[in-house]
Amino acid sequence: MSKSFKVLGLAVSALALTQLPAAAQTKVTDQGISANEIVIGTHQDLSGPIKVWGVPVSNGMKMAAEEINAAGGIHGRKIKLIVEDSGYDPKRAVLASQKMVERDKVFAMVGPMGSPTVLAAQDILFDAGVLQLFPLTAAEFTFKFDPAKPQERLKFNNLLPYVESTRAAVKYMLETKNFKKPCIMYQDDEYGKNVLDGFTQQVTAMKLQPASVTSYKRGASDFSAQVAKMKSDGCDMVVLGTVIRETIGAMGEAKKLGWDVTFLGATPTNVLEVPALGKEAVEGLYAASGFEIPYEDTAKGKVKDWLTNYKKMFGSDANTQAIIGYNAMMTFAFYAEKAGKDLTGQKMMAALESGEQFRDIFNSPPTKFSKTDHLANTITQVQQIKNGRWVLVKEGLMF
Repeated sequence: MSKSFKVLGLAVSALALTQLPAAAQTKVTDQGISANEIVIGTHQDLSGPIKVWGVPVSNGMKMAAEEINAAGGIHGRKIKLIVEDSGYDPKRAVLASQKMVERDKVFAMVGPMGSPTVLAAQDILFDAGVLQLFPLTAAEFTFKFDPAKPQERLKFNNLLPYVESTRAAVKYMLETKNFKKPCIMYQDDEYGKNVLDGFTQQVTAMKLQPASVTSYKRGASDFSAQVAKMKSDGCDMVVLGTVIRETIGAMGEAKKLGWDVTFLGATPTNVLEVPALGKEAVEGLYAASGFEIPYEDTAKGKVKDWLTNYKKMFGSDANTQAIIGYNAMMTFAFYAEKAGKDLTGQKMMAALESGEQFRDIFNSPPTKFSKTDHLANTITQVQQIKNGRWVLVKEGLMF
């Protein structure tokens, strides 16, 4: 072989190697699909510290599955929903995911609960080619993917991302209220760190310095040290990267100290349980959110009917979490329907990345994905607790 051909051969081989990651195909499973059924899995906290999220989310998913099946299913296939309890424990989430992938043969994991639990278990799904759809966390790892790692394309998120929604809400509060000493208290995990990132990025962009930054361990119940520190540091607005009981605990501690400061919660604080359980302690709390919370006595049309039907099915009032669970399942059904009668993993992926819009009955921003962006939207609103109810303050916010 001539020297020139050897050089050409080496060059072609090198080019081929550089093209491998881009050309690699995402493996998507077809398991769980039969002539009459689609098997879907989810893991929720049904017994742990955020079961006030997990139980209604799973109820909302069950309600949606029943509605879909009663209407004939998806091209004649009924949904079989497998629900496992993670207890908000990453190790239990891993075991639950292994069981659903290997024994139950789920086609997709829909609406799994929690940042640390989803993060711990997601590689099990990706290795098996199982789609991770619309998890109950808006951490960046649930939608950002490396194009050189084709299995990461299996993740899609339809919730407001914590970083972007926190930035939009912080920007609105700082501009309209003219605060000069913003502070943050956040949960020391993936969720809290995303809220911290959004807070830090926006404060930096507005050329301000945080007056105080403090954290707490997931599961903590005493926030006296954190609140005392923030008061001592002179904070005039506190961003809360908390969930439910931590929100109430922090604001209750501030009331005990006689500290009149404005609190702004990240999206997980925007639930009915916060004013219901916190009562006077949380009055005035602001929060970032993705949609306006409906109340049965003021809701109309399909939303009012949905609230009534939920109460009949589960014996309790529907809440934000139930809506999110319901929407996760309805979003899955929408794209599975778009994938056609001959449903496969690859066709489901193509439907998700088609740019088709799903609109829910709750007037949320539309859900829409593309081949390069697996995040639905970043349009944020701010709500506030007034007289024990969440009311809309400002919508259409972006940073």
